[in-house]
Amino acid sequence: QVQLVESGGGLVQAGGSLRLSCVASGRTFSRYAMAWFRQALGKQREFVAGITWSGGRTYYSDSVKGRFTISRDNAKNTVYLQMNSLKPEDTAVYYCNTDPPTGVWGQGTLVTVSS
Repeated sequence: QVQLVESGGGLVQAGGSLRLSCVASGRTFSRYAMAWFRQALGKQREFVAGITWSGGRTYYSDSVKGRFTISRDNAKNTVYLQMNSLKPEDTAVYYCNTDPPTGVWGQGTLVTVSS
């Protein structure tokens, strides 16, 4: 069974940056497209950014395009999300998963952006 462990969240002022990491185990990580999702308080979980198994293509939601960058290191079974120019509306719990996602989610990592 896949296990996903997210880290790197925290409190940051608007305009600041954070780098999230997600370590996956339990399946052949490099075979799968991976993605970041987020869920703000009282809202549904939404897609943020995705990356193909090889890392050759990335894709983003319109709300983060140009500010966030997803990457992966298959040797380390890790996917990253570099978040720049953060806004208060980016405040959420961030999760990683395969794309499309499995039904198993990690605990997520909380990102709080203050205005």
